[in-house]
Amino acid sequence: MIKKNLYSILVALLLLYLSLTNSEKFQKPPLVNIPFMDKIVHFGMYFLMMSVIIIEHRKNLTNSRNLFLLALIPLSYGILMEILQSTLTMTRSGDFYDALADAAGIIVSVFLWLMIRPALKKEIR
Repeated sequence: MIKKNLYSILVALLLLYLSLTNSEKFQKPPLVNIPFMDKIVHFGMYFLMMSVIIIEHRKNLTNSRNLFLLALIPLSYGILMEILQSTLTMTRSGDFYDALADAAGIIVSVFLWLMIRPALKKEIR
């Protein structure tokens, strides 16, 4: 099971580290002031996580129901990270909007796969 999910596990461990590490390690460069940058980062991290999960399980994703059930894993993980940030760290706090950005990244990855999958099936035949 670990071998089948190796990349997903590695991404999850990276997100765990990034979520629970002292926030002072990640200071913004003074010249970069993009509004809502933290939400964009959350979107990207969970888009990556869901995309890796999809790639690792693409042969088993025969219907949309399985895909949506699989999406509950990174969604639950993102919510858990927000809870852990607010309870285990001194320099971080859980943020509902971070969880929404996580969910948005997951949803975009799922819908992108649903759009790409038919084209991939045609090319394989």
